[in-house]
Amino acid sequence: MMTLYVDAARNVHTGQSAVGAVLIVNKHQQQLKSDLPQSADNHEAEFMGLIWGIKQLPMIDNLQIYTDSKIVADAIQKKYAKHYQSYVDRIISLLSEFPLVLISWIPEKQNHGAHQLAMQALKKTNR
Repeated sequence: MMTLYVDAARNVHTGQSAVGAVLIVNKHQQQLKSDLPQSADNHEAEFMGLIWGIKQLPMIDNLQIYTDSKIVADAIQKKYAKHYQSYVDRIISLLSEFPLVLISWIPEKQNHGAHQLAMQALKKTNR
């Protein structure tokens, strides 16, 4: 099973967003980070970050996703989000390629690696 920890960061003044992800496959860890398009709010950045993270994955195995965004975890599990349905639909479509997907909310302190990568990418973008 592959494990993906994902987190987004957003500059509230500029709307610029970034994503960080830690991917673990067969006990090998890979750190990923990227800038994202501007976002209207942090929730939108989290959805965009998860889409970006999924697109980085090889579609070879079952997938466990961890996020510290409760709205993202709940929306994907329910397949519904009042204000972010287009993102939910896109994520569900991307996840349909995997045999089994589990998504779980974790506290921010347990998602430190992905958070640090997102902050690094955001700092680089804001220079």
